[in-house]
Amino acid sequence: MIILVGSQKGGPGKTTIAVNLAVEYARRGDDVCLVDADPQRSAARWHADREEQGHEPAIACVEKIGSIHQTLQDLATRYDVVIVDVAGKDSKEMRTGMTAADKLVVVVRPSQLDLDTLGHMTEVIDQALDFNPELDVRGLITQAPSNPNITERTDAGEYLADYPRIRPLETVIYERKAYRDVVGEGLGVVEWSNPKAKAEIQELAAELVA
Repeated sequence: MIILVGSQKGGPGKTTIAVNLAVEYARRGDDVCLVDADPQRSAARWHADREEQGHEPAIACVEKIGSIHQTLQDLATRYDVVIVDVAGKDSKEMRTGMTAADKLVVVVRPSQLDLDTLGHMTEVIDQALDFNPELDVRGLITQAPSNPNITERTDAGEYLADYPRIRPLETVIYERKAYRDVVGEGLGVVEWSNPKAKAEIQELAAELVA
Protein backbone atom coordinates (compact mmCIF):
# COMPACT_ATOMS: atom_id res chain seq x y z
CA MET A 1 0.00 0.00 0.00
CA ILE A 2 1.30 3.45 -0.96
CA ILE A 3 0.15 6.38 1.19
CA LEU A 4 1.07 9.83 -0.12
CA VAL A 5 0.94 12.66 2.43
CA GLY A 6 0.71 16.09 0.83
CA SER A 7 -0.61 19.61 0.95
CA GLN A 8 -0.68 22.77 -1.14
CA LYS A 9 0.79 24.90 1.63
CA GLY A 10 3.71 24.52 3.99
CA GLY A 11 3.25 24.21 7.70
CA PRO A 12 0.32 21.82 8.31
CA GLY A 13 2.56 19.07 9.67
CA LYS A 14 2.59 16.65 6.75
CA THR A 15 6.08 15.36 7.60
CA THR A 16 4.95 14.83 11.19
CA ILE A 17 2.03 12.75 9.93
CA ALA A 18 4.22 10.77 7.52
CA VAL A 19 6.88 9.77 10.05
CA ASN A 20 4.34 8.97 12.76
CA LEU A 21 2.36 6.74 10.41
CA ALA A 22 5.58 4.99 9.42
CA VAL A 23 6.35 4.21 13.06
CA GLU A 24 2.84 3.01 13.84
CA TYR A 25 2.66 0.64 10.86
CA ALA A 26 6.15 -0.69 11.66
CA ARG A 27 5.09 -1.31 15.26
CA ARG A 28 2.14 -3.30 13.91
CA GLY A 29 4.57 -5.60 12.15
CA ASP A 30 4.46 -4.17 8.64
CA ASP A 31 7.61 -3.82 6.57
CA VAL A 32 7.65 -0.03 6.05
CA CYS A 33 9.55 2.27 3.72
CA LEU A 34 9.49 6.05 4.22
CA VAL A 35 10.04 8.01 1.00
CA ASP A 36 11.29 11.58 1.37
CA ALA A 37 10.37 13.39 -1.85
CA ASP A 38 10.67 16.87 -0.35
CA PRO A 39 13.86 18.87 -1.09
CA GLN A 40 13.81 20.11 2.51
CA ARG A 41 14.66 16.52 3.62
CA SER A 42 12.82 16.76 6.96
CA ALA A 43 11.73 13.11 6.89
CA ALA A 44 15.23 11.95 5.92
CA ARG A 45 16.76 13.90 8.82
CA TRP A 46 14.23 12.36 11.20
CA HIS A 47 15.14 8.93 9.87
CA ALA A 48 18.86 9.61 10.33
CA ASP A 49 18.19 10.56 13.96
CA ARG A 50 16.20 7.35 14.43
CA GLU A 51 19.01 5.21 13.03
CA GLU A 52 21.64 7.04 15.08
CA GLN A 53 19.65 6.43 18.26
CA GLY A 54 19.12 2.78 17.33
CA HIS A 55 15.36 2.86 17.79
CA GLU A 56 13.34 -0.23 16.91
CA PRO A 57 11.46 -1.22 14.85
CA ALA A 58 13.71 -0.24 11.97
CA ILE A 59 12.18 1.68 9.07
CA ALA A 60 13.70 1.92 5.59
CA CYS A 61 14.08 5.36 4.03
CA VAL A 62 14.54 6.39 0.40
CA GLU A 63 15.12 9.91 -0.92
CA LYS A 64 13.84 10.69 -4.41
CA ILE A 65 13.28 14.01 -6.17
CA GLY A 66 11.56 14.50 -9.53
CA SER A 67 9.30 11.86 -11.01
CA ILE A 68 8.60 9.28 -8.30
CA HIS A 69 5.95 7.14 -10.01
CA GLN A 70 8.21 4.23 -10.95
CA THR A 71 10.14 4.39 -7.67
CA LEU A 72 6.92 4.03 -5.69
CA GLN A 73 5.69 1.16 -7.82
CA ASP A 74 9.00 -0.66 -7.34
CA LEU A 75 9.00 -0.09 -3.57
CA ALA A 76 5.41 -1.33 -3.29
CA THR A 77 6.57 -4.75 -4.49
CA ARG A 78 9.14 -4.93 -1.66
CA TYR A 79 7.36 -3.33 1.31
CA ASP A 80 3.98 -3.75 2.95
CA VAL A 81 3.51 -0.01 3.43
CA VAL A 82 5.19 2.88 1.60
CA ILE A 83 4.71 6.31 3.19
CA VAL A 84 5.55 9.27 0.95
CA ASP A 85 6.30 12.80 2.16
CA VAL A 86 6.21 15.45 -0.58
CA ALA A 87 6.75 19.21 -0.45
CA GLY A 88 3.96 21.49 0.76
CA LYS A 89 3.23 22.86 -2.69
CA ASP A 90 2.21 21.81 -6.18
CA SER A 91 5.24 19.81 -7.30
CA LYS A 92 6.34 17.17 -9.78
CA GLU A 93 6.85 14.81 -6.86
CA MET A 94 3.27 15.24 -5.65
CA ARG A 95 1.73 14.94 -9.12
CA THR A 96 3.69 11.84 -10.15
CA GLY A 97 3.23 10.34 -6.70
CA MET A 98 -0.54 10.63 -7.02
CA THR A 99 -0.46 8.51 -10.17
CA ALA A 100 1.08 5.61 -8.21
CA ALA A 101 -0.47 5.98 -4.74
CA ASP A 102 -3.31 3.96 -3.28
CA LYS A 103 -4.22 6.73 -0.86
CA LEU A 104 -3.64 10.47 -0.80
CA VAL A 105 -3.88 12.18 2.58
CA VAL A 106 -4.48 15.91 2.08
CA VAL A 107 -3.22 17.57 5.25
CA VAL A 108 -4.83 20.89 6.11
CA ARG A 109 -4.93 23.12 9.15
CA PRO A 110 -8.26 24.65 10.23
CA SER A 111 -7.26 28.09 8.97
CA GLN A 112 -8.72 30.04 6.08
CA LEU A 113 -5.35 30.34 4.32
CA ASP A 114 -4.97 26.55 4.32
CA LEU A 115 -8.56 25.86 3.37
CA ASP A 116 -8.33 28.27 0.44
CA THR A 117 -5.75 25.95 -1.18
CA LEU A 118 -8.28 23.13 -1.56
CA GLY A 119 -9.69 24.48 -4.80
CA HIS A 120 -6.38 24.12 -6.62
CA MET A 121 -5.68 20.81 -4.88
CA THR A 122 -8.97 19.47 -6.24
CA GLU A 123 -7.89 20.42 -9.77
CA VAL A 124 -4.61 18.53 -9.32
CA ILE A 125 -6.50 15.53 -7.91
CA ASP A 126 -8.88 15.49 -10.89
CA GLN A 127 -5.90 15.31 -13.25
CA ALA A 128 -4.34 12.49 -11.21
CA LEU A 129 -7.58 10.51 -11.25
CA ASP A 130 -7.39 10.39 -15.06
CA PHE A 131 -4.22 8.28 -14.65
CA ASN A 132 -5.08 6.59 -11.36
CA PRO A 133 -8.87 6.27 -11.00
CA GLU A 134 -8.52 4.06 -7.90
CA LEU A 135 -6.77 6.79 -5.88
CA ASP A 136 -8.53 7.17 -2.52
CA VAL A 137 -8.35 10.83 -1.48
CA ARG A 138 -8.83 11.67 2.20
CA GLY A 139 -8.73 14.99 4.04
CA LEU A 140 -6.98 15.23 7.42
CA ILE A 141 -7.40 18.21 9.73
CA THR A 142 -4.22 18.80 11.73
CA GLN A 143 -3.08 21.20 14.44
CA ALA A 144 -6.68 21.65 15.53
CA PRO A 145 -7.15 23.69 18.72
CA SER A 146 -7.98 21.50 21.71
CA ASN A 147 -10.02 24.28 23.32
CA PRO A 148 -13.68 23.22 22.91
CA ASN A 149 -14.72 26.86 22.74
CA ILE A 150 -12.84 27.36 19.47
CA THR A 151 -14.93 26.27 16.48
CA GLU A 152 -12.15 26.15 13.87
CA ARG A 153 -12.23 22.35 13.66
CA THR A 154 -15.99 22.26 13.03
CA ASP A 155 -15.75 25.08 10.51
CA ALA A 156 -12.95 23.28 8.66
CA GLY A 157 -14.94 20.06 8.52
CA GLU A 158 -17.87 21.90 7.00
CA TYR A 159 -15.55 23.57 4.50
CA LEU A 160 -14.15 20.19 3.42
CA ALA A 161 -17.69 19.12 2.61
CA ASP A 162 -17.61 21.59 -0.29
CA TYR A 163 -14.94 19.43 -1.95
CA PRO A 164 -16.45 15.96 -2.46
CA ARG A 165 -13.25 14.68 -4.11
CA ILE A 166 -11.58 14.95 -0.68
CA ARG A 167 -13.37 12.69 1.80
CA PRO A 168 -12.71 13.90 5.35
CA LEU A 169 -11.21 11.44 7.80
CA GLU A 170 -12.94 11.04 11.14
CA THR A 171 -9.60 11.26 12.91
CA VAL A 172 -8.45 14.77 13.80
CA ILE A 173 -4.89 15.60 14.84
CA TYR A 174 -4.81 18.24 17.58
CA GLU A 175 -2.10 20.77 18.38
CA ARG A 176 0.08 18.96 20.90
CA LYS A 177 3.63 19.58 22.09
CA ALA A 178 4.33 15.85 21.92
CA TYR A 179 4.41 15.95 18.11
CA ARG A 180 7.21 18.51 18.21
CA ASP A 181 9.12 16.78 21.00
CA VAL A 182 9.49 13.41 19.29
CA VAL A 183 10.80 14.63 15.94
CA GLY A 184 14.31 15.47 17.12
CA GLU A 185 14.57 12.07 18.79
CA GLY A 186 13.73 10.07 15.68
CA LEU A 187 10.63 8.73 17.43
CA GLY A 188 6.91 8.61 16.86
CA VAL A 189 4.32 9.67 19.41
CA VAL A 190 3.23 6.03 19.73
CA GLU A 191 6.66 5.50 21.35
CA TRP A 192 6.19 8.51 23.64
CA SER A 193 4.32 9.21 26.85
CA ASN A 194 1.41 11.30 25.55
CA PRO A 195 -1.63 8.98 25.43
CA LYS A 196 -3.83 11.41 23.49
CA ALA A 197 -1.32 11.94 20.69
CA LYS A 198 -0.63 8.19 20.60
CA ALA A 199 -4.34 7.44 20.25
CA GLU A 200 -4.72 9.95 17.41
CA ILE A 201 -2.00 8.33 15.31
CA GLN A 202 -3.24 4.82 16.05
CA GLU A 203 -6.77 5.82 15.04
CA LEU A 204 -5.49 7.48 11.86
CA ALA A 205 -3.43 4.44 10.87
CA ALA A 206 -6.39 2.14 11.47
CA GLU A 207 -8.79 4.37 9.54
CA LEU A 208 -6.53 4.50 6.49
CA VAL A 209 -6.48 0.70 6.16
CA ALA A 210 -10.14 0.13 7.09
